[in-house]
Amino acid sequence: MIEALTLTEAADALRNGTVTSVGLTEAAIAAADRSDASLGVYLARFDEQALAAARRADEELARGVDRGPLHGVPVGVKDTIAAADGPTTAQSLVLDPDWGAGRDAPVVARLRAAGAVLTGKTTAMEFGCGLPEPDKPFPIPRNPWRHESWAGGSSSGSGSGIVAGMFLAALGSDTGGSIRMPAAFCGVTGLMPTFGRVPVDGCVPFGYSLDRVGPLARSARDCSAVLSVIAGVTGFTEPRFEGDLTGVRVGIAREHHFPADGDPAVRGAFDEAVSVLAGLGAVPVEITLPYWREMVTATLVTATSEGLAYHRADLARRWDDYTAAARGLLATGALVSGAEYVQAQRVRQVAQRAVDALFADVDVIVCPTASIGAPPFDALADEAGHQDSAGAFGKIHTLYWNPLANPVLAVPMGHTASGLPLSMQIAGPVSDEAAVLRAGDAFQRHTAWHRRTPALDTAVTGPSEEVTA
Repeated sequence: MIEALTLTEAADALRNGTVTSVGLTEAAIAAADRSDASLGVYLARFDEQALAAARRADEELARGVDRGPLHGVPVGVKDTIAAADGPTTAQSLVLDPDWGAGRDAPVVARLRAAGAVLTGKTTAMEFGCGLPEPDKPFPIPRNPWRHESWAGGSSSGSGSGIVAGMFLAALGSDTGGSIRMPAAFCGVTGLMPTFGRVPVDGCVPFGYSLDRVGPLARSARDCSAVLSVIAGVTGFTEPRFEGDLTGVRVGIAREHHFPADGDPAVRGAFDEAVSVLAGLGAVPVEITLPYWREMVTATLVTATSEGLAYHRADLARRWDDYTAAARGLLATGALVSGAEYVQAQRVRQVAQRAVDALFADVDVIVCPTASIGAPPFDALADEAGHQDSAGAFGKIHTLYWNPLANPVLAVPMGHTASGLPLSMQIAGPVSDEAAVLRAGDAFQRHTAWHRRTPALDTAVTGPSEEVTA
């Protein structure tokens, strides 16, 4: 079963001849046939193109042509990122249908050049900031662990499709947590790279100074393999994965992450995750993240202001075509003055210096990704359809890191009493993705949370048994 494999395991199997790219791709297509109608993973599927690419990959590998770890591997692409095989809609009626038509974003072109098999465009939240609305003509992305719950956003289908076996990795984008949220709620791994590491050209913008493109996959090692391709020549080299954290100083950030109305399982899961890291030789160091509230506010001020700059004309002309959550969030940018926007950027610089100083005393920082498991859809919005920041969104802890340039990895760390995945963030110094990937890989060598899969062929009410590859 493709959903039981990590990308790196599939790559090894392709090279030792135990699987073929066509076999992997046919399994991915079969998984989509079985589950996409209920999960809403795809906006567009590229079945014929994918099979053709898989045949080419098998032929090349048979001739000894090896394009690297993604060669012959099925990969999904978020529907805010241009791909020549099909349309880019940003899950919106508003985006010009010709936006990005017939061309690949640089990250997609790099995937193709590496021999990846592109399976389709995955569902998202409207322009990276909306919420699902049944009256809009787009699939509703559902969580594979419980269909009445959200898959996280905005890279929703990129997270849920991995769990469902529709691809082994996917591209997402992250402006306020849009890679790490779906990774957390779907029980997979997601990496927000250092700001500027991966080009965002050909990705529909939300916040110009915040947007990042990165991978989602089963494991930290998988994410590293994808990053090595999409980062191009920016200086990222895959780290050596040795599974040993001896002497690594791990900052433990607890403040702000355990609200009274959070899920009670989060604290125990996080404490156990810290114990695993310590058992691998890491040195836990209790820390406090500086300027917490200021950075959360800076994300919201910056994203809404920059988002309004992109959408102002369309909001004036096509207000009703936007989802209520997207137009409500973007319109709040009009309430931010120029002075407030500038002040937010100044505070970002102050906080970056403080966080850089913190990394002089620790090598990585860990904290929960969210204080809850995947919330039900009815917990996402208020009566007007706007994001409920006092509800589920107030218990998601990704916003702090977006105004900063640091790389952050989300990895599964446990589950709630009802079986929904829980997640831990691992943050590292600017430009040091290797540090977070090594820590994530070491953690995943000694835990199996990233290998768990739900029983997709039955009513989704809880986790299946752990699987091993």
